[in-house]
Amino acid sequence: MNRALFRSLRFMRHYAGAATLAVIAVLAGAAADLVAPQILRRIIDSGIAGGRQDLLIGSALTLVAVAIAGGVAQFVQGYLSARASHGAAYRMREAIFAKIQALSFSWHDSSQTGQLITRVTSDVDQVREFVGGGLVQALSALILLAGAMVFLLAMNWQLALVAFITIPATVFVLLRFVRGLGPTFRASQQRLAALNAILQENAAGVRIVKIFAREPFEAERYSRANEALLEQGLIVRRTVANAFPLLFAAGTLGMALVTGVGAVQVVGGTLTIGELVAFTGYLSLLLQPLFTLGFGAQQVARAGASAERLFEILDTAEDIAESPDPIRPTDLIGRIEFSGVGMRYPGAERETLADVSFEVEPGTTVAIVGGTGSGKSTLVNLIPRFYDVTAGAVLVDGHDVREYGLDALRSRIGVVMQDSVLFTGTVADNIAYGRPDASGAEIQRAARAAAAHDFIAALPDGYATRVGERGVTLSGGQRQRVAIARALLIDPCILIMDDSTSAVDAETETAVRTELESLMGGRTTLVIAARLSTVRHADIVLLLDEGRLVATGTHEELLAASCLYAEIAASQLAGAGALSVPQMCTLLAGDGGA
Repeated sequence: MNRALFRSLRFMRHYAGAATLAVIAVLAGAAADLVAPQILRRIIDSGIAGGRQDLLIGSALTLVAVAIAGGVAQFVQGYLSARASHGAAYRMREAIFAKIQALSFSWHDSSQTGQLITRVTSDVDQVREFVGGGLVQALSALILLAGAMVFLLAMNWQLALVAFITIPATVFVLLRFVRGLGPTFRASQQRLAALNAILQENAAGVRIVKIFAREPFEAERYSRANEALLEQGLIVRRTVANAFPLLFAAGTLGMALVTGVGAVQVVGGTLTIGELVAFTGYLSLLLQPLFTLGFGAQQVARAGASAERLFEILDTAEDIAESPDPIRPTDLIGRIEFSGVGMRYPGAERETLADVSFEVEPGTTVAIVGGTGSGKSTLVNLIPRFYDVTAGAVLVDGHDVREYGLDALRSRIGVVMQDSVLFTGTVADNIAYGRPDASGAEIQRAARAAAAHDFIAALPDGYATRVGERGVTLSGGQRQRVAIARALLIDPCILIMDDSTSAVDAETETAVRTELESLMGGRTTLVIAARLSTVRHADIVLLLDEGRLVATGTHEELLAASCLYAEIAASQLAGAGALSVPQMCTLLAGDGGA
């Protein structure tokens, strides 16, 4: 048993009672199997050969009773083992899901959904099958193996030594078999995960596939992954097929040797027919556990590979760790300070943010502007600690965000991301996601503030309308407005909007902004702006370029002082009577602008 598989047994500690009773049932079943050949020997030698009908009937009834007791013990063992193993699987799934929830954005950025699904489902089931079946069968096999050896030696040690001749060869085959199966099963689980990843991607992006008519390409991609899984499965089958004929050959050879030598002893009068029958029965009990261990070896190898994959997640260090003595404020004022902040993503060649410093007073509306890849989203993601800085510090109300409890910090920050993800459920459920106890009136108030109430009221069941997976039954603009309402409902002290009105039309964007202006009073608001209409209404504009803060000021100040900002402005005001980029830059160059 590898180390990961042994560690997985800790999930059974809550079901120790059922597991203990299952072991007792295993012992009872093994005892019944070991007693049966002795009863059969007595029936043959004393009942049949001795002509004692009373003993024959009594022994036969005893054999039936032993068989029934063994069957009951096996049933009890199976039920209790299943109860303990399913409980352990429940605990495993809970632990893995909790770990996935605790891991940071950085970890999820490099993880595939299909891989995670495979680990929580297929890998857990492989470990469960070992705990519920393989482990108990292995324990039963070992008890039978030891018991059969003791009875064989006690009955006829010379014949027992003949029976033991084939055991070393059988054990050798088993060890080689198990050693080769581990990597093979791990590769199988990896290929299954790759197949699930492709399936998940296609299920989520089926509309894109159809838009670009890429069905044949995706079918081919899935087929290649499916063929790879098939090939790996055949490798596993070949490995098993090569091992078991050797195991059965060794068992048959042992049985033939014992029968031949035993027959000679019966003829010579040193062994009775009943003893030979009992001896062959024990030899079967000796070989049966070896075969069971052989069959169980593939289960152990498969479960061991899955356990390793599970503990890869469970052992992952949490890079967004809680402070040993976290600050848990009930409210925040909303003062934000970036002090020499640098941020480099794991594996990235360069910093996404470098030496960024600024201060934002409570109640200020900040617009963040810059080209693609300038670090806008990264900057706002550092405030609720979705990522941690690699240099400098982010402070909220004078405290480094790493000093706060994550739940306390994030519960006071409302975030509306560009990709407005909704969950399966009703519209009301999605708006109240951050405050499940919110009243209907509060949900409607937040929806009105996000200019979402009218379209929600027009839905078939209003706020009780169920949205599809990821909210696909709503338009992009509708999803964004629901997401804005969701953020507003928690009454945040700090509101972060990552280009959150990009999918709505200009009229709706104006309506949302008008409502938000009244709600933003007293809130510190950071908006990643794609429209100058948003920028114009901001108190401060932060201009980012290649991860650096290159200019700060109002819209008018930056327009007059920054050529880069003028270029961004001109790209949106073209045809509206504004100066061209060369004209702006020429004027700014004469004034020494940035």
